[in-house]
Amino acid sequence: MSFRWLSRPNASSGMGVADHTKNTFLELKRKKVHRYVIFKVDEAKKEVVVEKTGGPAESYEDFTAALPENDCRYAVYDYDFVTSDNCQKSKIFFIAWAPSSSRIRAKMLYATSRDRFRRELDGVHYEIQATDPTEMDLEVIKDRAH
Repeated sequence: MSFRWLSRPNASSGMGVADHTKNTFLELKRKKVHRYVIFKVDEAKKEVVVEKTGGPAESYEDFTAALPENDCRYAVYDYDFVTSDNCQKSKIFFIAWAPSSSRIRAKMLYATSRDRFRRELDGVHYEIQATDPTEMDLEVIKDRAH
């Protein structure tokens, strides 16, 4: 059995990041206009683009409901919380969503372009890789942030 396809040059290594994508992240980080941003890989354009944004009033449940059940996505979520000494804090989470039910090709595409894309998002505090909703449950986010 041969696994030569594993050593092929990475077809997605040239994956770009649209300017709009970077600007939308900066709006979340600096201006707090978005609670979350969901990104998808546009295979035709060979770049990561914004699929959906959530307003500041949207909840974590709204965010998780916006992720596709059977396809991969990248997302950033701005988690606000109050510390034990009553200080308002905010932590930005990068989430690599790759549900077990998604296509193998999609999982490979997202896995191989994740690091390059993640480097474009300066200011992310934590990274989570999730294959099912329990791996990115609100309790997981709370535990990581505190």
